[in-house]
Amino acid sequence: MPRAGLDPAAVVAAGAALADEVGPADVTMGLLAERVGVRTPSLYKHVSGLGDLNRRIAALALSEAADAVGGAVRGRAGRDALAAAARAFRAFVVAHPGRYAATIGVEPSAPDDPLAVAGRRLLDAFTAVLRGYAIDESDMDHALRMLRSLCHGFATLQAADGFQWSADVDESFEWLIAFADRGLRAG
Repeated sequence: MPRAGLDPAAVVAAGAALADEVGPADVTMGLLAERVGVRTPSLYKHVSGLGDLNRRIAALALSEAADAVGGAVRGRAGRDALAAAARAFRAFVVAHPGRYAATIGVEPSAPDDPLAVAGRRLLDAFTAVLRGYAIDESDMDHALRMLRSLCHGFATLQAADGFQWSADVDESFEWLIAFADRGLRAG
């Protein structure tokens, strides 16, 4: 019988928190079982194994990032939307580096896979930002990749303490937003 209060969502949430602490590569079923106070075999009542857990953590992270970015851009356009989206995404990745790292390289198995659904929601939020610029529909994929690369690169470098020189990281990020805005307006 599963432990009271322990269900798949609680197991995934605990796994995501653990990934943020130790990194997704160091999450094990044994370590997670210890964290939630059960024996390792009990976890298999909630997830089918480490691969399933990692996919669920990735889906959770994409959904949380989509909520953060989507909420930040609501009612905004142009540079204001760009800045809000970039800041929200950066804040999410810096606060949750392990669960975000779990999203990289994981592919959805079907269009209704929770990974695909959450990924589309995040992509839709960034697409909404780009609608505030005069970007040809044929260039939208390129613009999305550029925007994701800028935000992802900066946030993951910051989360890994990759900016160790004297310039203020927040000033650098604002410079990145201004640079992206100029580029997007230039088309």
